[in-house]
Amino acid sequence: MKDFLPVCREDMEKRGWQEVDFVYVCGDAYVDHPSFGAAIITRVLEAHGYRIGFIAQPDWRDEKSIQVFGMPRLGFLVSGGNMDSMVNHYTVSKKRRNQDAYTPGGKIGRRPDYASVVYSNLIRRVYKKVPIILGGIEASLRRLAHYDYWSDSLKHSILIDSQANLLIYGMGEHAVVEVADALASGIDISDITFIRGTVFRAKNLDSVYDYIELPSYDELRSDKKKYAESFYTQYCNTDAKTAKCLVESYGNNGYAVQNPPSEPLTGLEMDDVYELPYMRAYHPDYEKEGGVPALAEIKFSITSNRGCFGGCNFCALTFHQGRVIQARSHDSILREVEEMTKAEDFKGNIHDVGGPTADFRHPSCERQKKYGVCQNRQCLTPKPCGNLKVDHKDYLSLLEKIRKFPGVKRVFVRSGIRFDYVMADPDDAFLRELCRHYISGQLRVAPEHISDAVLDKMGKPHNEVYQKFIKRYQRVNAKYGKEQFVVPYLMSSHPGSTLKQAVELAEYIRDMGYMPEQVQDFYPTPSTLSTCMYYTGVDPRTMEEVYVPVSPHEKAMQRALIQYRNPANYDLVREALCRAGRQDLIGFGEKCLIAPRKERWREKKWKKNKLPKNGKRG
Repeated sequence: MKDFLPVCREDMEKRGWQEVDFVYVCGDAYVDHPSFGAAIITRVLEAHGYRIGFIAQPDWRDEKSIQVFGMPRLGFLVSGGNMDSMVNHYTVSKKRRNQDAYTPGGKIGRRPDYASVVYSNLIRRVYKKVPIILGGIEASLRRLAHYDYWSDSLKHSILIDSQANLLIYGMGEHAVVEVADALASGIDISDITFIRGTVFRAKNLDSVYDYIELPSYDELRSDKKKYAESFYTQYCNTDAKTAKCLVESYGNNGYAVQNPPSEPLTGLEMDDVYELPYMRAYHPDYEKEGGVPALAEIKFSITSNRGCFGGCNFCALTFHQGRVIQARSHDSILREVEEMTKAEDFKGNIHDVGGPTADFRHPSCERQKKYGVCQNRQCLTPKPCGNLKVDHKDYLSLLEKIRKFPGVKRVFVRSGIRFDYVMADPDDAFLRELCRHYISGQLRVAPEHISDAVLDKMGKPHNEVYQKFIKRYQRVNAKYGKEQFVVPYLMSSHPGSTLKQAVELAEYIRDMGYMPEQVQDFYPTPSTLSTCMYYTGVDPRTMEEVYVPVSPHEKAMQRALIQYRNPANYDLVREALCRAGRQDLIGFGEKCLIAPRKERWREKKWKKNKLPKNGKRG
C-alpha cells in the first residue's frame, strides 16, 4: 500500500524500523510529487532498499528539530528546497516576499536564509561525525565559489561554509544511489571521491587526476576578471562526455574538487523515476493550514522532458540539468495520465505537458550523442546550428494521445516553447495544432527584449526572429478563425541594457498597444552567465566589457519604462527619458510615452492665452 515516508518516530516504528538509513532534511514542506526534487530523491533511494525519514522545515533554532529519528545509520541528506532559499525569500529589490508557495498556507519565515548552510551546521553541532550530503538546486548552483547577490560578495563553495562532507549537483538520481551504496558497503565518507556528479573536499591533490585547476578563492576574490575566466571554464565543463574534473583551492581549508557530471538518464530510467509510488499530494498534516500552494500549480501537469539546449544566459539550467534532452516514453506518460483521471479532484484538464522547454523531446543533434554538446557554441543562438535536428512530430503525437485519452477534456502547453525552434521548423504542423488545441486564447513566449545588442548578452535570438514568429502565429490563427494573442515575457536591466535600449523597448511596447502586467527585472541568481556579467562587468565568453545597470534607481527606471502607462511610474519614466535624451517622447503626440506634467502644461497655456494664475478670465 502506498504511503508517505515517515515524518516522525511513530511513523518509523509503525513500519517496524528501529532506525533509518538516511534522514532527508528539506527547506520545503513535504510534498510527495515528482515535480519536487526531494520526492524524487527519497523515492529513488526507497526503490533501492533504503529506509528514509523525512524532516520538512525543521526549526533551525532548535537542535531537537533534527533529532526526530535520532542518528541515521548512513547519513543526512540536506536540501534547501525546490528554489534557492534566497530567491524564495527576497524579490530582486531585496525586499522580503510576503508568501512562500512551498510552505503550508504560503506562510513566510519557516526556513532560514541560506537554508542548506544553516541546516548543515545545525546537524554538525548535534552529530559531530555523521556524514552530511548536500543536494538540491541551492547546493548545485553554489558548488564552487559564486557571486551572491544578496550579500553582494563572492562566497566560498557551499561545502566550505556548510561543513558538509559531500555535495551532489545536478538532478542527482545516479549519484545519490552510488553514494548510498558506497556508504552501505562500509566506505568512509572521506573516501567517496570517485562518483560523478559530486563535489568533495580534499586536503591535497595527490589522488586527483586529469583535472583543471581553477584560480584559488583568494585570487578570485581579488580579481573579478579571473572569476569571469574561472566561471567560463566551469560553464564549458557541464557535459558528461567532455567535462574534466575541476579543482578550486581554499588555502588552509584545502580544495573543493568537482567531479565531471553524471550521465543523463536514459529514457527507461526517466520512466522508472517518474513512475515511482508517489502520493502526488502534500502531507496530510498540512491540511489544517490550507495545504501547500505550490502543488496546485503542478498537480495536474506532466513532466515529459528534462534538460535544455536553449542556452539562455540568465538561466541556470545549463549548470543544473545540462543541455542534453532526456525524455519519457509515451507509454509512461499515458500511465500517469490514467492515474490523474482517477483523482477525485481531476476536472478533465491537464495543465501542462512539458519541461524546461516544452517542445524539446530529443537531443539537438546526432553528433551530440557520441561527442557531447559543443563547448564553444550554442544550438540555437545567434542562429540555429546547421546540425540542429528540428522535429515536432513526436511531441505532437504525444499531445494528441493525451488529448484523446478517456476522461481528458483539454490539454494545455504552458511551460513555454522556443519560438526560434518553431521558426526553424519549415512545417506549420506544430504551430497549427498548438493554436487549434493546446492554448486558450493566449500563448506565452519569451522574447525578453527587442534590442539585438541586449539579446546577444541574453543568449536569445534577434528581434527579427520574434517578429517573423508573430506574423506566422497570426497567419495560422487567422486560417482557423481564432482570435488568440501572444503574451511576451520581457526583462529589464539585463547586462548590456542601457537606458537608451530600455527606451527602445518602451517604444516597442507602445507600438504593440499592450502594457505587460508583470515585468521581470533581471535577477542575478547564482551560477548563470548573466550573473557573472553583472558581477564582473565583462562577458566571460569574450572578456569584453559589458554595461551593467547595477544601481537600484536605474533598475527601477528601466523597469518603469516597460510599464510606462502606470501613473505610479510617471516620475521614473520622465527621469529616464530625460537622462536618455529622449524628451521627444514627452508630449501629446501619438508617439509620446507620457504627457508633460499638468501644471507645466497649464502654465504654458496661461502664458499663451495671457490668462491670470487662477486660470480664469476676468
